[in-house]
Amino acid sequence: MIIEATESDFDALLSGIAPRRLRLVPDSPIAAADVLQMLADLANGVRAHFSPSAWMIVEGGEIVGLCSVVRIPEGGELHIGYGVAPARQGMGAATRAVGLLLAEAQRDTRISAVSAETSIDNIASQRVLERNGFQRIGERVDAQDGLVICWKAVTA
Repeated sequence: MIIEATESDFDALLSGIAPRRLRLVPDSPIAAADVLQMLADLANGVRAHFSPSAWMIVEGGEIVGLCSVVRIPEGGELHIGYGVAPARQGMGAATRAVGLLLAEAQRDTRISAVSAETSIDNIASQRVLERNGFQRIGERVDAQDGLVICWKAVTA
């Protein structure tokens, strides 16, 4: 399941505490502290213009990952990113979460498409998008990540 991540949820996660009576994955952080802070800041910035802006990926009462809007939507396109704690990768959590996010996007009249990018080497993340009907629409060079594949799923 995906649960909207609020500012207080991020505050708890940044303190190493699971919010909302959920649990954290033992010995496998969702993300490094600096990445988690960047995601919290990003969610807060996007939330001022578009909400929801981030979700916790929850399986069996445990927060196994996060999914977020990467930038303020333009022209009806919602650009997302996602990640799962290393100890819970390869178990389908990201595939299920992206599927649920797509279902929400299909009900949201503000959104006509969902896009994402994956590293050229991140085969697992590419499979997540393929399993959810995303189409590969191109490639680009990212200043931080190098060559990335661009993906899109039409929701309208």
